[in-house]
Amino acid sequence: MPASPLPRTPSSSKHHVDLHREPGYWRLSMSPLHILVFLLPLILVYEFGSFWYLQDATGVMRTVSARNLLGRFFDVFGAPSFHLPAITLVVVLLLWHVLNRDSWRIRPGVLLGMALESCVLMIPLLVLGLIMNAKSQPGGLVAMAVQQGPVDLRALSWQERLTLSIGAGLYEELVFRLVLITGVHLILCDVLRVPRRTSAVIACVVSALAFALYHDVSMSGLRSGTNIASTIFLTTAGLYFAGLFLVRGFGIVVATHALYDIVVLVVITAKQ
Repeated sequence: MPASPLPRTPSSSKHHVDLHREPGYWRLSMSPLHILVFLLPLILVYEFGSFWYLQDATGVMRTVSARNLLGRFFDVFGAPSFHLPAITLVVVLLLWHVLNRDSWRIRPGVLLGMALESCVLMIPLLVLGLIMNAKSQPGGLVAMAVQQGPVDLRALSWQERLTLSIGAGLYEELVFRLVLITGVHLILCDVLRVPRRTSAVIACVVSALAFALYHDVSMSGLRSGTNIASTIFLTTAGLYFAGLFLVRGFGIVVATHALYDIVVLVVITAKQ
């Protein structure tokens, strides 16, 4: 990269900072524009896949519960639309980018790095899931991907399972990480004046507990001991995703979550 055209004075040369240097991978991978471009294929696959594979003959669409929560939220304000949550996510990322006044340049290498990083970050969660599954009830490993009550996963086509996996990654992270963690942190830190780090820890714990409860962990199952392993796994997964969200941003955590569900629902379930 060419040197900065600004002259360097003797007093500032030792601690000189090149203000014209472009941001690196770490920052760009957390920028809203790269997050949007990175997630856009997942958004499109889920939105079109829902109509092609998750809609029955009566027009009823099967989807993840987090997506239904968002849909009901918009219904309250008189704006019912299946695509509205996806449109809202795209608009929010675009507005965030515009407000940041960042460059509109897309770095393909950053997108590739985000994909590879998500694959690596998915591995610890998959290993933990396999370990915990050996101690839990049958189907415990896939509990993070399906929340529709009793579902025979083997009866679903791989296209249906793929679509549900992507939807879980997108909308569960949108609800439990982007919205819940941000909201709790805002209330604690900006309203109640709780220290920033303490607010972040509390927000992560609240998000993880809500994430576990959302996946319908029954109290009767807890009392009998059949769901303890699943509960531990879901809470740990929630904390893991919360940490990824804070450290690596929304795009990475969505892809990591979606990849885990894809491996479990599309690959592992198909072999069972």
